[in-house]
Amino acid sequence: MTLNLTLPEDLYRQIASLAERQQVSVQRLAAAAIAEQLAGWGRVEAMAERGSRQKFLAALDKVPATEPANEDRLPPEHN
Repeated sequence: MTLNLTLPEDLYRQIASLAERQQVSVQRLAAAAIAEQLAGWGRVEAMAERGSRQKFLAALDKVPATEPANEDRLPPEHN
């Protein structure tokens, strides 16, 4: 099967460079990357199916309603 994909030039250069270093084709590297992403999403979906909204809310109820410590806050430029 063929898939035509438009990528930003910089991303394509990164893929081509990695493919060259690994001595594989760009197509093979791209297919492997897509397969890995699909497997990752499959794992996320499997975990989501095991989840329970009631258990999540029960766990959330145990979290104290306090302000985070200063070292846990994002710097102002990230807000």
